[in-house]
Amino acid sequence: MSIEKPPVDLCKGINGLEKIVLREARGCSAEVYLYGGHVTSWKNDHGEELLFVSNKAIFKPPKAIRGGIPICFPQFSNFGPLEQHGFARNKFWSIDTDPPPFPTNSTSKAFVDLILKPSDEDSKIWPHSYEFRLRVALGPGGDLMLTSRIRNTNTDGKPFSFTFAYHTYFSVSDISEVRVEGLETLDYLDNLKERERFTEQGDAITFESEVDKIYLSTPTKIAILDHEKKRTFVLRKDGLPDAVVWNPWDRKAKAMADFGDDEYKHMLCVEAAAIEKPITLKPGEEWKGRLELSAVPSSYCSGQLDPAKVLNG
Repeated sequence: MSIEKPPVDLCKGINGLEKIVLREARGCSAEVYLYGGHVTSWKNDHGEELLFVSNKAIFKPPKAIRGGIPICFPQFSNFGPLEQHGFARNKFWSIDTDPPPFPTNSTSKAFVDLILKPSDEDSKIWPHSYEFRLRVALGPGGDLMLTSRIRNTNTDGKPFSFTFAYHTYFSVSDISEVRVEGLETLDYLDNLKERERFTEQGDAITFESEVDKIYLSTPTKIAILDHEKKRTFVLRKDGLPDAVVWNPWDRKAKAMADFGDDEYKHMLCVEAAAIEKPITLKPGEEWKGRLELSAVPSSYCSGQLDPAKVLNG
């Protein structure tokens, strides 16, 4: 008789770093490292990995883990004075043993609450007091849910502002066979052209070269269609008006020490974010940003486009 594994299990991961494994009864799972509050794995009930983590990822502080879902806080990219993507993704988080009440509609027992508070070192580079609470939950159907709650706990009466992203790396069969729907006709800032503003022209976004765009005022739902795997990822987001789409392509991939030369073919970042308009909190105020990911089977023709047009376009 097999022993049923607990829905939440704290154990050692790569290089002895602590991680939490979440399991749902049907066999789905997720893994979260305390280092970075970083989700590094999300598997469906067939045991297939849905997130991309580089084979060259360095699980060693202070380097952030390459792949999974890094958390960019309190700064996205180099939109400010801090290091690239802020510091939340390379700090050690704690398990939150006494989280405040959490309105939830999920019956899942597979969740963990983490908390990050500023260290003296952080306060030197970002002189604000805050509490960042993160809940990672695995739904009964295998959906992965991340909820961030950030509170200003400054006692000096000062507000603070931040930008934010769930920098999600999805695992895809072949980047040239993937398209993203839900961002058509929207304005975006192109990071490859000094953040110049453009309007998306395509019916759906497809990939044939490096892309690094911040889409503005995006819908709450975005889909990533992977033709070869006949799988669609659906992102649902709340409190996160922007969406980043990123693939480094071959030249940038070769330049990154913690990323394989050809791995760009098998990953795509689509990130729920708040970038264009930074979030400002007065003391005592709290912001909440939620991301829900699901993976559903899709037939080749299920999208809005004619497949011949996609292939020949």
